[in-house]
Amino acid sequence: MPKRNTKTSASNESEAPRNLQQVDYSSKSEILIREIKKDETAKASELIARLKRLNGEFDPLLKTTASLDEEARKVVERATSSSDSLVLVALVGSKVVGIVKADIKDRTFYEPRKEGAIDEFYILPEYRRGSLGRDLLSTMSEMLKKKGAELITAEFPSQNEIAKRFYTKLGFRSLTNVYAKA
Repeated sequence: MPKRNTKTSASNESEAPRNLQQVDYSSKSEILIREIKKDETAKASELIARLKRLNGEFDPLLKTTASLDEEARKVVERATSSSDSLVLVALVGSKVVGIVKADIKDRTFYEPRKEGAIDEFYILPEYRRGSLGRDLLSTMSEMLKKKGAELITAEFPSQNEIAKRFYTKLGFRSLTNVYAKA
């Protein structure tokens, strides 16, 4: 099991991203989890595009469009400019190795009303199988709760058994189902 040293700090500057968590995963690399900076949009967008291509392997109804890369960039840009969205990145040096994006949603008909909905979560394969996924999710959950979320949800393809095991292990459970027919 890798040695973990967690440091949390916050910046008082509104423009500067906050360094949320610094964890030593091995003797070779330290991973920093924090809010995304504008100059990391392209790399974060690449990870979202990789995620969507991976989703397409689970189900043909998740086949990606020709404009995937451009749409992924737009998603990140919109999220970073919205007060109801949050994008965190995991970095090794200046390399973006993971991303998680979530939105605050109003559950009009249900209690609790405020939902922190995680809809994009991807870590490069070589950085998986440690505690980075758990740490990214935990940091995102904490930040969503600070924004008023009382319920944290995560969306992923129904055939993704690895994601099911990951979230279940961390205390999540199935809440709704979406069925499709082409």
